[in-house]
Amino acid sequence: MPEINIIGGGLAGSEAAWQAARAGVAVSLHEMKPERYSPAHKSPQLAELVCSNSLRSDAVNSAVGLLKEEMRRAGSLIMQAADASRVPAGKALAVDRSRFSDFITRAISDNPLIEIKRKEVTSIPPGGLDETITIVATGPLTSDSLSKSLAQLTGEEYLYFYDAIAPVVLAESLDMTKVFRQSRYEPPGQGDYLNCPMNRQQYERFVEEMLAGEKVPLRQFEKAAYFEGCLPVEVMAERGIDTLRYGPMKPVGLTDPATGETPHAVVQLRQEDIDSTMYNMVGFQTKLKWNEQERIFRMIPGLENAEFVRLGSIHRNTFVCAPKVIKPTLQLKKHPGILLAGQVSGVEGYVESTAMGWLAGVNAARLALGLEPLVPPPETAHGALISHITNMETKNFQPMNVNFGLFPRLGKRLPKRKRGEAYADRALKQWEIFQGKPFPPAE
Repeated sequence: MPEINIIGGGLAGSEAAWQAARAGVAVSLHEMKPERYSPAHKSPQLAELVCSNSLRSDAVNSAVGLLKEEMRRAGSLIMQAADASRVPAGKALAVDRSRFSDFITRAISDNPLIEIKRKEVTSIPPGGLDETITIVATGPLTSDSLSKSLAQLTGEEYLYFYDAIAPVVLAESLDMTKVFRQSRYEPPGQGDYLNCPMNRQQYERFVEEMLAGEKVPLRQFEKAAYFEGCLPVEVMAERGIDTLRYGPMKPVGLTDPATGETPHAVVQLRQEDIDSTMYNMVGFQTKLKWNEQERIFRMIPGLENAEFVRLGSIHRNTFVCAPKVIKPTLQLKKHPGILLAGQVSGVEGYVESTAMGWLAGVNAARLALGLEPLVPPPETAHGALISHITNMETKNFQPMNVNFGLFPRLGKRLPKRKRGEAYADRALKQWEIFQGKPFPPAE
């Protein structure tokens, strides 16, 4: 019998399994694919990325970059995979999706202490699966049956919002006589982004068509509660004609070589794979129907004949009201043998979900070994996230990306440009001390 059961083979579940196995604890990793797929998943591989291929900034003086650095220092499998499959994306860490998932699937499959069980889990007994320590890492697309089971365990109704997926186009289908390469504030022709420029008339007609385009309707029992950091473009457009120009279509720092001037608006494309055959429409998550996406997005200069290898969609993101139901160790308050990890625990984003998987894996292993679970210091990026999801006012609880606003304040006032470095220096010192505690030995 395994010492730990993990439900869900996404980023958090894979990371949790890896960390528990590093501690010498046997793991059963339950993944429903390929027996059953969610509406957004297509591949049988573990840790499939269904939204952007970007893990955001890799700069250590940014909050998410700091979170990545803490994970690298703690032996994160997901960070190893990301570094091994990265593609050019300026200061961001973006990955080739296929290579990223392949790396993780091979590592998990080859680990003698991890058994992958390809079968859907529809309920969680109060004592955990097989009456063992259990981690629930089912992600934003947790099934209705498992969500109901989790609600019964926590004694609270689960919460949810909608997350949206951006389209991907084939590079060879782009009209490069209209598209230009440039990252913001870099010289024309340089940088990791392709830009599709629009003049005022093109932009306003584009916004008009998006607003009029047919959208995927919500079911009667559902309500739209979008995450502010990942709004569908048409929802942003509803907030005013210039909203997109100050959001994903902002032209600041870019110069159209055809005119020598800053465009009225731009659509940016980011490399999707190592071989540069596909590009992601940055910030263009959408709930437009697929035929409408093809029609409207081909109005974008340079995309008139675009071939879409993936169209946008929306999906439900299920999560618990973390301040009410989980401890800072990620254990359920009512059932401490069950831990939550990933987005279901109340965080938002690939990196944040992975971080919660790391902590859940470490603490589940410690429980299996008869040790007390640990809580990272609040000065660290991991600790700041934990503090947020377990201490926030429950009435207004919403998942959030890691940011320096979650960290304890610095002891002195500093210029804005120096604050990130100061937060990072303090955090990494605390992280090194934290790593000196009785942890699973690094490989």
